[in-house]
Amino acid sequence: MTATMMSKGLEGVVAAETRMSFIDGEKGVLEYVGIAIDDLARNSSFEETVFLLWNQRLPKRAELDAFNKDLRARYELPTGMDQRIASLPKDAQPMHMLRTMVSSLGMFDPSPNAVDVPTARQKALNILAQAPAIVAAFDRSRRGLVYVNPDASLSFAANFLYMLNGQKPTPTMERAFDACMILHADHGLNNSTFTARVIASTLSDVYSAITGAIGSLRGPLHGGANEDVMRMLGEIPPAADCERFIQEKLAKKAKIAGFGHRVYKSYDPRATYLKTLAKQLATDTGNQELYEKSNAIEQVMLREKAAKGIYPNVDFYSATTYHCIGLKLDLFTPMFALSRIAGWAGHVLEQLADNRLFRPDAEYVGPHGVGYVGMAER
Repeated sequence: MTATMMSKGLEGVVAAETRMSFIDGEKGVLEYVGIAIDDLARNSSFEETVFLLWNQRLPKRAELDAFNKDLRARYELPTGMDQRIASLPKDAQPMHMLRTMVSSLGMFDPSPNAVDVPTARQKALNILAQAPAIVAAFDRSRRGLVYVNPDASLSFAANFLYMLNGQKPTPTMERAFDACMILHADHGLNNSTFTARVIASTLSDVYSAITGAIGSLRGPLHGGANEDVMRMLGEIPPAADCERFIQEKLAKKAKIAGFGHRVYKSYDPRATYLKTLAKQLATDTGNQELYEKSNAIEQVMLREKAAKGIYPNVDFYSATTYHCIGLKLDLFTPMFALSRIAGWAGHVLEQLADNRLFRPDAEYVGPHGVGYVGMAER
């Protein structure tokens, strides 16, 4: 069948139905199952948000307690996996490591190919629970530190920071990281989510779908924006220099890291509460100057005509937040992945519940009727 329409990059093409997240880029709206993202960031927890996305409703207290207990019971890595992680090259890039080790989880599953929804949900929960241990184990190994076993008494956010740093986080650190996990959990049919659904549509396994999504997220056009923000902030000495720095960038029509979004034409709703948390965390950790730089850049951008309509996105203040928590720059994108596993898995479950194989057409633009030329005549 010949395609009658072509949309480069599939822009504007509706390819799936979802009940998970709704975006109105013009009005700056992001909702998870109808609930404003700012309300969730201020009032919910990451675990409750995962339950919401996977069940299309908020849990009752007993249901959330049961979900937390189930998730925490899966924190432990499969036997021997921490040694496998320790044997990896110390200079390996964390996203390549995460993609590979999440894929390897399928080898510890006695029925890795099962795709009925209840079983797929269990596999997704395993990946969600164990991915933080994978990242923490690798980072400690490359720093020459011993592996820290997970603590099932801690929340998803607190447990990760405990495994990473060897000590329990402050309440502010835990809350800030938990909010980041909520804010990044789902965002419509973005590239990595679409990748997960395409893989699931072949009735491949959950591990393959999540692994493919991680590979998509690693691309600099998708998941690495907060790393670019941190590099930019590092280029500016004091906050007083922000005006000159941004003006020079705008004069050259250069992109300002952390500003603008392909979807949002107004203030990114995910950035509102994160800005507040970033300020509090910067104060608590002695990084006030970093926050002041961020705020100064935003003020310049908001008043400049050359930047009219370009607002901070979620990456802008998440960079400050992750730095204050003590994360190395190359761990910023893996943090995005830890959160987005919730969304990817939810979309995989939706896909499997009402599956149809993705098989778009391609518009052929090459020649026709070309004769074969033998090797001697070329």
